Amino acid sequence: MTKLKWGMIGGGEGSQIGPAHRLGALADGMFVLAAGALDHRPDEGRAYAQRLGVASDRAYGDWQEMLAGEKARPDRVDLVTIATPNSTHFEIAKAFLEAGFNVLCEKPMTMTVEEGEEIVRVAETSGKICAVNYCYSAYPMVRQARAMVRAGDIGKVRLVVTNFSHGHHGDATDADNPRVRWRYDPAMAGVSGQFADCGIHALHMASFISDDEVKSLSADMASTISSRALEDDAMVNFRTEGGAVGRLWTSSVAIGRQHGFDIQVFGETGGLRWASEQPNQLIYTPVGGRTQIIEKGEGGLHDDAQRLSRVAIAHPEGFPLAVANIYSDLADAIRGEARDGLPTPADGVRSIAAVHAAVASSKNDGAWTDARPPMFR
Repeated sequence: MTKLKWGMIGGGEGSQIGPAHRLGALADGMFVLAAGALDHRPDEGRAYAQRLGVASDRAYGDWQEMLAGEKARPDRVDLVTIATPNSTHFEIAKAFLEAGFNVLCEKPMTMTVEEGEEIVRVAETSGKICAVNYCYSAYPMVRQARAMVRAGDIGKVRLVVTNFSHGHHGDATDADNPRVRWRYDPAMAGVSGQFADCGIHALHMASFISDDEVKSLSADMASTISSRALEDDAMVNFRTEGGAVGRLWTSSVAIGRQHGFDIQVFGETGGLRWASEQPNQLIYTPVGGRTQIIEKGEGGLHDDAQRLSRVAIAHPEGFPLAVANIYSDLADAIRGEARDGLPTPADGVRSIAAVHAAVASSKNDGAWTDARPPMFR
């Protein structure tokens, strides 16, 4: 099978997310890195792309140069990944979609709800794929959890409790670290810091597993390090369209927590729990029954969980392979085989609408606020 040609914008040398994308995209041999504009410094970006094996005429200085160059080629890239700061996502995604490229955008997809709705419309008009990198939804046991909810194994969902909290930004003396500073700068991150960075992964996961959408929310946000313009801790209560209750905590100052992303979904007849630090296991408790550990790779799992399990049972699968599963689903979709779990622009605009609703709610003493974008009300 001919490899698909892949291009990347951002994610250059020293980037936190760039290596995960490169490992993920290349893991299955479905893509080859053919083009890149990897750094805001043109010369460094060109040089790094060439060290990664990109031909010199496709190692671009910026995304505009890459767009012009790839549009003119008969062998243009099949997929463009956008891994740049939040403030640039909209204009880059819109330009490449309008030019007929498939796009994978880092989250948040846009800075505003209006931009998000525009991306939904542009993707529909162009007929091209636009996916958002909510990669945690591609872990095999997360797909298993979703399948079990859809199959009615825990009955109607009553309650979702989730958090994505770590302590890696808890040192106030580290404020000028460029990998930290931009996340709390409204000019680059938008109206929200930690909730837009990590909390929306938890919010998306709540909707993804419960197969339901967030309708309204009440939020309390805080900048516990006073020099930050945006919050580093947030508590968000939410209600779904299906009537479930949700509780979400997200923090970047929870010193001692390493990568504390977990979710519990409680239904009428059972409960499920998954944690990113033990991603191979899904904990299932039927009402009145014993708690069970469902292992990745064991027999009898849902087709999606089996398909996305890459190594034998008892061997760990980590974050880069979850990203690889997104790229695997994208490769199938580009070749015409749609994958149900691939995050869409609708997921992206719902997320940014929830971010803006949470900021508004927090400023209004936690008042309950409609979390839906206008196009989905």
